[in-house]
Amino acid sequence: MQQIFNFIFKNSYRLLFLLLLIISISLTIQAHSFHKSKVISSANFLSGGVYSQLNSIDEYFSLRSRNEELAGENARLKSILFNRKDSIDIDKVDTIPGLKRINVIVSKVIHNTYNSPENYLTLHSGSNQGVETDMGVINDLGIVGIIEKASPKYATVLSVLNTKSRINAKFKKSNHFGSLVWNAKSTGFVQLIDVPRLASTVRKGDTIVTGAESRIFPENINIGTVYKIYIDDKTNYYTIDVKLFNDMTNLGHVYIIKNNEREELLQLENETQKNE
Repeated sequence: MQQIFNFIFKNSYRLLFLLLLIISISLTIQAHSFHKSKVISSANFLSGGVYSQLNSIDEYFSLRSRNEELAGENARLKSILFNRKDSIDIDKVDTIPGLKRINVIVSKVIHNTYNSPENYLTLHSGSNQGVETDMGVINDLGIVGIIEKASPKYATVLSVLNTKSRINAKFKKSNHFGSLVWNAKSTGFVQLIDVPRLASTVRKGDTIVTGAESRIFPENINIGTVYKIYIDDKTNYYTIDVKLFNDMTNLGHVYIIKNNEREELLQLENETQKNE
């Protein structure tokens, strides 16, 4: 405390000068509207710049929560889209509260392999969130894979970049279909095999989507485009290189698709085959 008094006493003239200067500037600003407006404008400019920077910082740190909110909204919209019907009669059935043919669960990729013949992904969602084996996994660009196993908090996905993967796919412009597989050569391409030569209108750039025979994915989910066409004269089938819409080496939020009618369809088909 004594040091403070000593400082004031030693610098009393300077402090008095600063005090009088501040008072005179304040009186000048109050007495002249021009000076007053300039000071207010400058203060607003400085405070506005500070608030703008603080807001930018806050927005940056809130990106994660915003992304999660957007992913949830996308999942809700996809659920509505997947549950749409072409028939008015079926639409009336689907409007019953609680009845949904397709459920959508939001998740995030926390591990991804793409440099081996049998690649898998790990998702930060599990049975606690309703994830089960044989559910389809997609994102905004197209298909990603199929749920292989699920623990309470996590799930593994059989990637489309896996030589064990086999998915029903078709041409968007027609009903010609085949099986989507991977030859383990490139992360950007998969192969559509067993396409009959009757599909003679196949062209480079044609869009490939999921087929109606899939019991895992809804029909017409994007996959990629025709890149190269090979003809096997012995089997009379096409083999097609499909360029994926997805960059399988860079995956974030994904959507897990549950077809609530899948078990009923499989059971009916199995019973039909047994009776033949």
